[in-house]
Amino acid sequence: MHLQVNGTDHQIDVEDDMPLLWVLRDELGITGPKFGCGIALCGACTVHLDGQAVRSCQVTAADAVGAEITTIEGLGTPNALHVVQKAWIDHQVAQCGYCQSGQIMAAAAFLDFNPNPDDAAIDRAMSANLCRCGTYPRIRAAVKSAAASLNGV
Repeated sequence: MHLQVNGTDHQIDVEDDMPLLWVLRDELGITGPKFGCGIALCGACTVHLDGQAVRSCQVTAADAVGAEITTIEGLGTPNALHVVQKAWIDHQVAQCGYCQSGQIMAAAAFLDFNPNPDDAAIDRAMSANLCRCGTYPRIRAAVKSAAASLNGV
């Protein structure tokens, strides 16, 4: 099957029902998306599928065919960070860091949908991504900062 990941075409030979998370990590060596729970509850495996934040542990390889898949590795580069990645660094969001790629991917998709959110909207949008370290206040601050940057404030 053919997958487009981070702008690169990949031809892979896997079972149709293999979770996209395992295709990314085990077949393509893309390790940004993390295995957290395997049942779409934690968000550590969040990637974009045609711009929508999805849990890659619950998307099958077959369901991803024909879609544009973006992982944290494809969101920005070290020399050209995505506005959310920059905000994460500026606000020192990461503590252990395990959930952060999923958090950033969820925040980026959310800001594409709602570029000027209030605190309540941020909390609702980000509540589906769990952080065992409890950096939620810094996550909210980073999302607000990224939104301000996107809005030229």
